[in-house]
Amino acid sequence: MDDLDDPGRDLAALVQKSFDAHDDRLPYLTHQQETLSRGELQDRVTKQAAVFAGYGIGPGSTVGLRTPPSFTQLEVLLALWRLGAQVMLFDFRLKPPEVAALCGTCRPQFMVSAGSNVRATFGFRSEYEVVTERQGGGQAAGTGHRLVQFSSGSTGRPKVIGRTARSLAAEVDRFAGVPGMPVTGDRLLLLSSTAHSFGLIGGLLHSLAAGVSVVFAPRVFARDILRTALEHRITALFGVPTHFELLAAATDPPALPDLRIAVSGGEIMPPRVAADFAQRYGVGVGEAYGTTETGIVAIDVGGTLRPSVGRAAPGVSIRVRRGELDVALDESPYLFDSGGAQYTDGWLHTRDRAALDAGGAVVVRGRADSLVVIGGLKVDLTEVENVLREHPAVEQAVLVHEEMTEAYVAVRAGSEPPSAEDLLRWCRERLADYKVPRVVRLLDALPRTSNGKLVRQAALLRSAG
Repeated sequence: MDDLDDPGRDLAALVQKSFDAHDDRLPYLTHQQETLSRGELQDRVTKQAAVFAGYGIGPGSTVGLRTPPSFTQLEVLLALWRLGAQVMLFDFRLKPPEVAALCGTCRPQFMVSAGSNVRATFGFRSEYEVVTERQGGGQAAGTGHRLVQFSSGSTGRPKVIGRTARSLAAEVDRFAGVPGMPVTGDRLLLLSSTAHSFGLIGGLLHSLAAGVSVVFAPRVFARDILRTALEHRITALFGVPTHFELLAAATDPPALPDLRIAVSGGEIMPPRVAADFAQRYGVGVGEAYGTTETGIVAIDVGGTLRPSVGRAAPGVSIRVRRGELDVALDESPYLFDSGGAQYTDGWLHTRDRAALDAGGAVVVRGRADSLVVIGGLKVDLTEVENVLREHPAVEQAVLVHEEMTEAYVAVRAGSEPPSAEDLLRWCRERLADYKVPRVVRLLDALPRTSNGKLVRQAALLRSAG
């Protein structure tokens, strides 16, 4: 794409260029029997932009967007970008205290959300009512970033990550330059979350630019996914390892003769799951590795380079330093001083332990800090520990994650000990469901090392119980 300079005008131009790249009559978004062509979506975007302009949203306005994955989510996002707004993309699964904390840091001027009872919805819905509210104390954008996302920080403080029009355009181009990615005429079944980078940029934005049709399954059950794949003659599938494991374990699955591309992102694909899926459906599972800060870093669409996650994507510079992977960036992606020392001297330190194999492919060996990936979503164990410590009866808490997330809790002296279910309920009220520990275990005291640090080895904590 062309070089981009003005943050508002050029992002609007990027969106328009993607629409203009292919025939308006081509189908773009499909859910069950409902399909939006490229032209129909563009008409909706134009009308929605006019509505937002009536609220006073324009270049440099800051807008929080909190809707479930849907046609509406993309329609609203593109309309806000057309107006030059800075969009803060909230995962709809976040609970009100989490959203309030993020808004306290970022101070959006407007919040756009789904008007219906989102908690009551089950499965994918194509459309939602749009509710726009002006926020008291909001501030206009102080930088040229036009997409703002949030990622857990190693200290428990969320990182606020900004993407410019230039970086978004470059990432769409990177995906276009990767051999084997879906192209014009392909039908992509998108199971990856569209609130996160791989689903949004590798799924929706790349597909808009490349002329790919995006299809959504009504529910994330094997039978619904397989029925959708057959009905719409799916040629490509993007998801997280959990999706592929679900499909590999399906009873008497049908053949998927049109499927030729399958790519997993969000967390490292277990080789066993990839092998089981390939045996069932005759398609190798590729790997996409990236971060919210950088977008796509390395990718192997065909899954032929496992156990690596593939070679660096076109235009991405990487290095392995002190056993951890760094990615070159022109500027820090962090807003509101939320990144700490993770970006220095032109390098983003992913804090993923990694190595480069003889062919230059990236082998990722796990996290070097407290961040873990659960079902394709990043969870900072420190954040969950802090929420548990806020309970009036809790003295200390430690989380560990191996096959599942376990919380070990010590109760304050003189306090009435809460039950494990009480503490799980406390977490559910304050954290997105995917962050809630699977098990809470109460101990008289948490074990510590000889120098006074809390023990964080699961085996030792279990033995202390």
